[in-house]
Amino acid sequence: MANTARPMRRSPVAASNGKLWSRVFLALDVAFLAAVLAVGIAFYWYYPDAWERAYTGLGYGWVAVLGWAAAALLAVRYRPRWLYRFWNLWLAGAGAALLAVGALSFFEADYGPLVFVGLGGRWAGAAMGESAVGGVIRLIPLALITLLLIHPRAVGKGYWLGLTYAGKGLWYGAAGLAKGIAIVANGVYSGVARLSSKETRPQWIGSAASLPVRLYSALFRHRSTAPPPIAPAATAEAAPPAESSEAVAAPSSAPLSANGSKWKLPSMDLLSPAEVHSTDEKPLREMGENIRRALADHGVSVEVADIKAGPRIVRYGLLPGWVEKRGSGKDGSGEPERSRVRVHSILAREKDLSLAISTPNLRFEPVPGEALLGLEVPTPTPSKVTMREVMDSQDFRKIANKNGLPIALGADAGGDSVSLDLAGLPHMMIAGATGSGKSVCINSIVASMLLTKPPDQLRMLMVDPKQVELTPFNGIPHLVLPVITDVDDVSPMLRGLIREMTRRYKSMADMGTRNISGYNAKSKEPMPYLVLIVDELADLMLVGGFEIEQSLVRLAQLGRAAGIHLVLATQRPSVKVVTGLLKANIPTRVAFAVASQVDARVILDSVGAEKLLGKGDMLLVNNDSPKPRRVQGTLVLDDEIEKLVDYWLEQKGPPLPDVNLEDDEEDAEFADNVDESLVDKARELALRNPNLTSSALERRLKIGGSRAEQIVEVLEDEGLLIPR
Repeated sequence: MANTARPMRRSPVAASNGKLWSRVFLALDVAFLAAVLAVGIAFYWYYPDAWERAYTGLGYGWVAVLGWAAAALLAVRYRPRWLYRFWNLWLAGAGAALLAVGALSFFEADYGPLVFVGLGGRWAGAAMGESAVGGVIRLIPLALITLLLIHPRAVGKGYWLGLTYAGKGLWYGAAGLAKGIAIVANGVYSGVARLSSKETRPQWIGSAASLPVRLYSALFRHRSTAPPPIAPAATAEAAPPAESSEAVAAPSSAPLSANGSKWKLPSMDLLSPAEVHSTDEKPLREMGENIRRALADHGVSVEVADIKAGPRIVRYGLLPGWVEKRGSGKDGSGEPERSRVRVHSILAREKDLSLAISTPNLRFEPVPGEALLGLEVPTPTPSKVTMREVMDSQDFRKIANKNGLPIALGADAGGDSVSLDLAGLPHMMIAGATGSGKSVCINSIVASMLLTKPPDQLRMLMVDPKQVELTPFNGIPHLVLPVITDVDDVSPMLRGLIREMTRRYKSMADMGTRNISGYNAKSKEPMPYLVLIVDELADLMLVGGFEIEQSLVRLAQLGRAAGIHLVLATQRPSVKVVTGLLKANIPTRVAFAVASQVDARVILDSVGAEKLLGKGDMLLVNNDSPKPRRVQGTLVLDDEIEKLVDYWLEQKGPPLPDVNLEDDEEDAEFADNVDESLVDKARELALRNPNLTSSALERRLKIGGSRAEQIVEVLEDEGLLIPR
């Protein structure tokens, strides 16, 4: 039977600290050589006869013994995985060294200290005995064991299995000894840390005491059946004292910088404090073992090489095992061949895995950047992701400090915070069934903006046909208009927004800039960002249809440079609502739990959203992650929203820059002279053909040339026609 030991993946601890370990091992090498030299000098000085006694103990056998020991030390230093993968060869090398020592004992030296004891020394001579025949008989079993270690298949399966367990038992014994040393060192450091204060404690004590723990993680990182241990949530080195954690958390409660605005941003104290997440490692390891055993029962060999616990799910990184094939000969003889287990074989056992771990909500997804197949399973101890937790992250504050539009979206499968910059997305589409967390996600987006942007830098337009989700924000200074609840008022608002976009482009052209950032850097009257938030897109498409779609598409195409961004949400992601033209211009899409694979394909162009858990569990697709990314959405409470709204209602700041969405005076005079029905017909034609000309209007509407020219000018100002 072929050797089934597999090379294990590198530990994340060792991979992330490569440079540190190179320095640590270099220091250990120098210290080891210095210690050996010091011991040698001391023995020679105080015990002159000690060297002669050691030399006569093994004689020339020291060459074989020290050669094998040096090779083992070099392997531990540079290639520790070889000790696990080729353990039989290391034991065979030890046997060969003993055979060499025993064979040398049969030969005598002509002169020197070895004349009376043989070239193998006193110890080998005592082991072999005075009779040469008896010594040879003693060496024959050792030689047979050494040969069988090199070629274990020569005996049979039972011998090989027994030898395998014995060899791996030696390895785990060494690993357990190292782990015990690490635990003792960690306990010593914990005691020193308790007895000494933070000010008087030397900084090097923590690093020195934690070195055996990290050394154990780096060297003994190989497992054949059990999943690797999860990194502890807090260690004596990683967990700071209570006073240190408070000092770090204190600045996060202060408001973010308003970037020169006279309006004051709210404090983070309006949000609920972040919750402490604690994950029990034992049930996660047991579930990983159940996954491995369930697949092995169906002939699929895998290894659980990675475990990452998030707020709602646990992602197991599955490394496909090896499959042995028959030899190349006609009768199956020859050296067996090995190949990796096909990923399709693992995916085909989804229902068997669901039965084994007692959950129907399984999802397979390749792990980005690693040669692993990710298996996402609901965690036995789910937790919430608060707004405060995500907004205190470095990514969120980095976006806010760069004058972007940060969004506290949630936490990914590994528990890391996920923050997005709406200014760089530049638009966002959200879809999900009722109760999946779609409305909470919209509230978290609005709350993120209210906490980071004053009204003179950000204005919002909200459309809420359901009249219950966004209406609590009525009255805040960020709103250009009160929350629109009548669908019939949406089309005029969109036309006014397109006119505002056109005016902004003209202003940027006059200033000689390409986008809103460059304009605001040069202009004395900077333009605020404009964000349109629609809670239910399906109602708009049902009433407005083609006109609504074309207006949104035009805003999505040209709005980014003018600082206009869209956040569209719907609970019915059908092809009539989320059209292909609209999706093409909105690359960032978020899918919550949906009813079927058809709905998942509409919003994500792939399946998977139908297997989500609901209550904030989402899949994110954007330019940075074209493959769906699992995220648990942030939870913003109603009382937090009320505190934010009350804060902005009570604050009285300077006048805000005007955002005019009404018709111009020239358009009003023109409306008095031209029938509005003709303009409406012309708008319908312009939506179908943005290159519509005045001559085409004359033929279609049967009007004069001057009137057609006036209508074309109005349509160009509205942004419905491409300027000639």
